[in-house]
Amino acid sequence: MSVKPRPKIVDLSEVEPNVRRGGDLRAMLTPATVGSTSGFMGVAIVQPGDRIGEHYHPYSEEFVYVVCGQLEVDLDGEPHALRPEQGLMIPAHMKHRFRNVGKVEARIVFHLGPLAPRPQLGHVDTEETEVIGAAAVITEAGAAHAADRGRVRS
Repeated sequence: MSVKPRPKIVDLSEVEPNVRRGGDLRAMLTPATVGSTSGFMGVAIVQPGDRIGEHYHPYSEEFVYVVCGQLEVDLDGEPHALRPEQGLMIPAHMKHRFRNVGKVEARIVFHLGPLAPRPQLGHVDTEETEVIGAAAVITEAGAAHAADRGRVRS
């Protein structure tokens, strides 16, 4: 007899911020927090002048929706403007970096899928940032911090 999955609600305020790559990344709905099996979703909060360092996902497409703020995204080194109410699909293996080029906080919702075979293979950093301190670090995109710290309500 199989167990039927239950819906779960996670509040943004319950997820520990991840600032290792710049910005404030909060992986909210992940395999660790809600038992997802096809991908994970979160929110990135980027202050004026801040950025999320360049990286790529070898196994996943990334879907981004801009809630508020003025962003610029570099896709394989080519800059593109992003504004509120726009969506973006980033193919697997495409290097990307987000910069807040406006005067107010920017917020984006992101979803990655499918999942990498192992969390540590899901994200590859390709540049140094003051926060990371090393290039080419392989980690999961923000989900690891939520695995142990995110509280879940059903």
